[in-house]
Amino acid sequence: MLYRVLADLVLVVHFLFIAFVVAGGFAAVRWPRLAWAHIPCFAWGALIEFAGWICPLTPLENDLRIASGQAGYSGGFIEHYLLPVIYPGALTREMQIWLGLSVLALNAVAYAWLLRRLSRGARSGR
Repeated sequence: MLYRVLADLVLVVHFLFIAFVVAGGFAAVRWPRLAWAHIPCFAWGALIEFAGWICPLTPLENDLRIASGQAGYSGGFIEHYLLPVIYPGALTREMQIWLGLSVLALNAVAYAWLLRRLSRGARSGR
C-alpha cells in the first residue's frame, strides 16, 4: 500500500513539474522572481525532450509500482487520467522534438512578455 501511494505521489509531482515547465513562464510574468526556479526546470524539460532521455521520475515511479506488486497502470483515478498525459503510448522521437520546440516557443513568448513588462516598469521608474 505504501509503495502504491508513493508511486501515485511521484506521478502527481511529475505531472505538476511538467505543468510548471510548460506554463511556469506565464506565472513568472506575474511573479518575476519565480523565473529563477522556472528557467532551470524549463531547460531540463526541454533537454529531456530534445535528447530523448527519460526523466528520472519515470523509473522511480515504475520501481515503486513494481514494489507495490502492480503489473501496470490499470486502476485508480491517477493512473487512468494522468498517465496518458505524462506517458503517451505512441510517443515518437519526432513528437519529442515537437514537444521540446513547443515548450521553447511557449516559454519564449512568456519571457518576452515578462521582459517587456519589466522594461516598462524600469522606464516608468517603478
